[in-house]
Amino acid sequence: MDKIYEQTMLFDFYGELLTEHQRSVYEDAVYRDMSLGEIAGERGISRQGVHDLIKRCDRILQEYESKLHLVERFTRAKRTVAEIERLTLSGERLEERLQAIRKLSHELLEEL
Repeated sequence: MDKIYEQTMLFDFYGELLTEHQRSVYEDAVYRDMSLGEIAGERGISRQGVHDLIKRCDRILQEYESKLHLVERFTRAKRTVAEIERLTLSGERLEERLQAIRKLSHELLEEL
């Protein structure tokens, strides 16, 4: 997964579990694409402090994902829905498509 995409996905799912300060600095770095110097200047902390905080947040968010797997499950569900959508437009026989859609729907429900 692309690093920025991964960071945004992890933050979307687990960002509320960070402290307000962590969340705010991480948002500035990832969503607003602010430099370490810009963030440090706005907050009155060192660039190294900002860097360390971002790395700590990355680690915390990764730890949540390794325990809860919400991003992984969301990504799988998204692929399954895309496959169901593809099957609705497919030229295959209707009965085969319905059977495949039923199977994918069942797998998706099991995942939830």
